[in-house]
Amino acid sequence: MGKFIENVQNFGFQILIAIIIAVVGYVFVKLIISFLKKLLSRTKIDQTAITFIISVSRAILYLFIIIIILSTLGVNVNSIIAAVSAAAITAGLALQDTLSNLASGVIILISKPFVAGDIIEFEGLKGSIVSIKIFTTTINTYDNRTVTIPNSHLTKENLINCTKEEVRRLDLKYTVSYEDDIQKVKDVIMYVISENEMILSDPQPTVFVGEHLDNGLQILVMLWIEPNDYYPVYYYMQENVKIAFDKNSITIPYPHMLVLKNDK
Repeated sequence: MGKFIENVQNFGFQILIAIIIAVVGYVFVKLIISFLKKLLSRTKIDQTAITFIISVSRAILYLFIIIIILSTLGVNVNSIIAAVSAAAITAGLALQDTLSNLASGVIILISKPFVAGDIIEFEGLKGSIVSIKIFTTTINTYDNRTVTIPNSHLTKENLINCTKEEVRRLDLKYTVSYEDDIQKVKDVIMYVISENEMILSDPQPTVFVGEHLDNGLQILVMLWIEPNDYYPVYYYMQENVKIAFDKNSITIPYPHMLVLKNDK
């Protein structure tokens, strides 16, 4: 009987210690999470990433406290830790792609290689970022298609952010005949450039001769524009340079086929 009472007392003491650990642990987690929220709020990390980091941190801290409580109650936590580790490894193998996308999502949200509204080029796709989530990123292409890309693809492959910088260079190539006056060609192109207010004057546009091709001279044009003006300026130049060439009798050479007829 005395042994039973002693065991009850010991177990009651263990429960009391467990309750104290639970209360202290709960307060400790609240303080840590509160501190972490304040710390992250001072950074430029996206709110989605902050929420994810807070959730994972809270879960890990509570799991740590639960293991301490179980150990205090005399439970063999080694087997629990082993079981949790085995389950985590199994889940990790089964969800390898999902976890890869998750990790990539966190990297994207923290490092910010692009943000919502940026225009990107990726594996033949070009469009604006609609949303960045933990597992996927959604873009809207110029032909109004909505494309969802796994985040792991975006961190593994090369990606071009067309709007990261304030200005962007537009490179154009034209071919003119060897008989045309080079200075006249350059003057005509510069006049077309001067007529468009979207083309920046600083840095200055440049026009110069490129390669000597089989069918003519290659003329290279480099313009500086704001990223959102890229396509409007591109199509403006393609149309108006042709019109200006025609007005000024500048020849755009193209392949000819000579057919000889034998009347014999």
